Amino acid sequence: MVNGEVGKTYFWNNQVKRKIESLNLNGKKYTTIYMSLYGISNLEDISKKIFIETTQLMDKNLKKYMETHEQSVIPEYAKTGLEMSNFFGVSKNDDKVDYNKFFATDDKVLCFDDLERANVDVIDILGYINNFVEHDHIKTILICNEKELSTKLKSSNLEMKTFIAAYILDKENGLLNSDKPLVEKLSEKIEYVFDKANDYERIKEKLIGETFDYAPKFNYIIDGLLMRYGNNPDLVKFLREHTNLITSTFVKSGTRNLRILKHALNDFSKVFEAVNKYYPNTKLRVLQTMLIFTIAVSFEIKAGKITKDKFVTIESNEEYKSLLVSSRVLMDNRQFYIKEFDNNYYFNFKSDYRFFKFIEIYVRTRIFDMRMFKKDMENIINTIDTEKLPAYKRLLTEEYWKISDDKFPDIISEVIRNIKNGDLKLIEIVKLFGYFSYFSRRNLIDYNISDLKSMFLEAMDKAVSNSDYVDNIEEEISRIGLDVGDEMDEIVEHFHKLNNQLEDKMYREQADSIFKCIPMKMETFYDKFSNFMDKPILNHYDEYQMFQRVTCASNEDIMLIKEMLVDRFKKYTEELKSEAPFIKKFKGVLDDYCSGKETSIKVVMLKEFSKDLEEILNLYDSSVFENYSTEEDILEKLDNI
Repeated sequence: MVNGEVGKTYFWNNQVKRKIESLNLNGKKYTTIYMSLYGISNLEDISKKIFIETTQLMDKNLKKYMETHEQSVIPEYAKTGLEMSNFFGVSKNDDKVDYNKFFATDDKVLCFDDLERANVDVIDILGYINNFVEHDHIKTILICNEKELSTKLKSSNLEMKTFIAAYILDKENGLLNSDKPLVEKLSEKIEYVFDKANDYERIKEKLIGETFDYAPKFNYIIDGLLMRYGNNPDLVKFLREHTNLITSTFVKSGTRNLRILKHALNDFSKVFEAVNKYYPNTKLRVLQTMLIFTIAVSFEIKAGKITKDKFVTIESNEEYKSLLVSSRVLMDNRQFYIKEFDNNYYFNFKSDYRFFKFIEIYVRTRIFDMRMFKKDMENIINTIDTEKLPAYKRLLTEEYWKISDDKFPDIISEVIRNIKNGDLKLIEIVKLFGYFSYFSRRNLIDYNISDLKSMFLEAMDKAVSNSDYVDNIEEEISRIGLDVGDEMDEIVEHFHKLNNQLEDKMYREQADSIFKCIPMKMETFYDKFSNFMDKPILNHYDEYQMFQRVTCASNEDIMLIKEMLVDRFKKYTEELKSEAPFIKKFKGVLDDYCSGKETSIKVVMLKEFSKDLEEILNLYDSSVFENYSTEEDILEKLDNI
């Protein structure tokens, strides 16, 4: 028996088989017969396989066929014929063939692989093989993974075994006794009644003369895996030169699953070909990192070590690095995992670009996204050289201590220029203040906190015009990855004030984009507005413009808009509370319009609309409107000022 976890079949095909067939013992040359027991469902299937491989009748027909098609191994579809003997002219009058009568195995060595994966009881298979060994004295080799075999022996038909064990315990009046936990009693009874493991050990002791535990050198396995890429010499050359990276990443994965490694190398071959085709001047370090990342992500996802969504929300290498910097500050499981992933697979391997979104998508979904591939590669070209990376990005995406002492003053000066010129986004300025206050407290820069505050507050006011609303400020600030002091409070408070302005601007633009679709593009309106069912977007729109658009819509659309609004407020009453003043003003405009109008279908519809708006207003108490001022009120106050 050859026992082990990985590489056994390759070892047989490339070493043992050749060695056996090169021997000449007492004038006799041996040939080998290999058969996998994977999926074998009955013992006759094994006999058929041996018969096909050994019968001399095969030479008359099948051998000619094999020579014609340049095949050295009988194809599986030929082996699985219902009555193979008919093909050879052995069977007559539909008599069933006893395959055992045709074995010619005097000079044969049998090899049975995948013992643990057969669908026949292992004890039965070993008994069957014992006939060859004990009675016919045929030299036989078994290849298996005894760890998997042991698990299979214990777990097969577990539900049935548990039912029978419970039945026996019940008959013995031992089911309800409280001397032991029920689970323990059932386990002991199952082991006693169905002790297959001991049966296996007994027959193994009788059958197996020698057992070899196969633990191959990993480089030997890699050589075997690389043979499949013979038609791509550049890839083979690259992989052979970086066998150490493949080996170390495989070891770091903590699993011995060669199938995942094989799939990962297949995935990398696709990556390698695409990079060489579209970006042939890509730096070697990038390709090395891609190799590590492809193997690492494959093992993390396919070995079931994590759920796929751990990587889904990370969109770029910049975000990946930001998570690394902040992982020790924000108590976030995702960030802890990313840092653990990075420390494991990139330990002692320095690379500025360590996350490739297109590879993550390919491994996770099997889709090679060319758009994402080109986006990643362009980012790599623009950022892989840290000398070309903007100074502020170096501070935000790298640990500051990686910057050399002679470069640090230049980086600080460049960032100061960016801040004063208004080149940066609002959120970037806030995060940079965290770094600068940290540097100031440690005397790394010649700025006191007071001067820094003034400079950054002024820069924030400038940055509003070219910034976007941020709805996760706490998480963004946590990504600074430094111990920020109380001086950050004033900056954050000012940010919230400016961010609220950006939020209002964002909603006003979105509201205008949505409601301008009434009445000419109603389908687009319904589609867009459905995305804001729980968001208070109405209080960022003018009630008179709403009135003009609604009254120009068809009667059917007026009805649909009304129903949409009512359902929306009933479902998201609390979330839409801030829209109540708008509803009140909009209702007033509708009432003014309908007052004194001659009756028509549209007027009736608008009056019904007003009644339903009254129902919406009844959902809220008067406190919602206490601090509300109409447009006229505001203009009057401005005149007084």
